Amino acid sequence: MDFQSALTEQLKSAMKAKDETTLRTVRDLKARIKTREIEKGETLTDAECIKLVQTAAKQRKEAIELYEKGGRLELVEIEKNELAVLEKYLPQMMTEDEMEALVKKVIAETGATGMQDMGKIMGSLMKAAAGKADGKRLQEIVRGIFS
Repeated sequence: MDFQSALTEQLKSAMKAKDETTLRTVRDLKARIKTREIEKGETLTDAECIKLVQTAAKQRKEAIELYEKGGRLELVEIEKNELAVLEKYLPQMMTEDEMEALVKKVIAETGATGMQDMGKIMGSLMKAAAGKADGKRLQEIVRGIFS
């Protein structure tokens, strides 16, 4: 079953279960996908759909942070619940050890010698991690190795 079919099934299940959080989140995701398809002019691949889910999850994390700073705890809870729904569709994230091993491997492959090679390292890292690791965390690991 492709990604969009799975989303449709999840939407139906959420409607039957009267699960408002899942319903709202999946509808938002389907709308993002439809908008992107219209912009692109063709159906999105599963990888492109997952990229949209990652973007939505990142936006939820940022919103949680901002709402916490603003003391809006009721909105924090809503965003956390929606984030939990989105995380069901994301690929399994790399562990800390896996990220460190990947960083060391990419540094060796690129022949990087210091922070001046950060762009080259991060470009290769992001391709290798392919959405399975947080770019910010990978960058921190690289900085840690070179400091």
